[in-house]
Amino acid sequence: MTKAIATAARTREILNTYDLHAKKGYGQNFLVDLSVAARCAEAGCLDSAVIEVGPGIGSLTEQLAQRSRKVLAFEVDERLRPVLQETLQAYDNVEVVFQDVLTADLKTTVPELKRQYGSVTVCANLPYYITSPVLFRFFECGPDISLITVMVQKEVADRFSAAPNSKDYGALSVEAQYLYMVKKLFNVPRGCFNPSPNVDSAIVQFQAKPQADLAIDTAGFFDLVQGAFKQRRKTLYNNLKEYTGSAEQALNLLHEAGIGEQARAQELGTEEMIRLYRCYRGM
Repeated sequence: MTKAIATAARTREILNTYDLHAKKGYGQNFLVDLSVAARCAEAGCLDSAVIEVGPGIGSLTEQLAQRSRKVLAFEVDERLRPVLQETLQAYDNVEVVFQDVLTADLKTTVPELKRQYGSVTVCANLPYYITSPVLFRFFECGPDISLITVMVQKEVADRFSAAPNSKDYGALSVEAQYLYMVKKLFNVPRGCFNPSPNVDSAIVQFQAKPQADLAIDTAGFFDLVQGAFKQRRKTLYNNLKEYTGSAEQALNLLHEAGIGEQARAQELGTEEMIRLYRCYRGM
């Protein structure tokens, strides 16, 4: 029986066979801890279709293929084409598309996967440098993606799952928690990768909220949230004054939303931010 890809020995063997090294420009760090790969796949699969970003040499892909009906993986590194053809040859439910996921037509692809397989999830070890852009591309797909489970830089996972009044809480926290129930599952030490990155990672999971909860214009709401958090040291009033261009309007907004004049954005939960936005839009 072939050894699992997500081990130090098998990864070294594959890299040596193909004379490969991790490309820094692609943020490549190959997962070499089988228990982490298995736990991540177990948490991120619903026995339907799963989308992966950056399969690398197939460490996580292999575990996803064993637990789902279909794996669609997006990879930008053409050097890995022959590697993945070999390492994943036993799995006829895996399709690797050599394309940047940021340019992919997800608005067409995701509904089609959902039609064929019943539900769609995302499970990936995301390159650090594109974590937020990739996640927000998937966020734009709305309820067609029921679950997103990703390995990201630990401090980014902390920001996504942070609670109000904590040092990690910010615009990213509010935006993610508006769309999803966010939970950090477990930390992943840097030694679980080849090469080892300079920081630890974590698995964070996003479970889609019912559409009934999303009753406002998402783009407009996110714009206000970014304005509210523009300068963390400033009060919400000062940030809103700059955002609206009017001290009077900023003050009226706070009063109407029942928020104190000295409050800071990081003190407000998602529901309070939504209330502020509704007041701003006259809803």
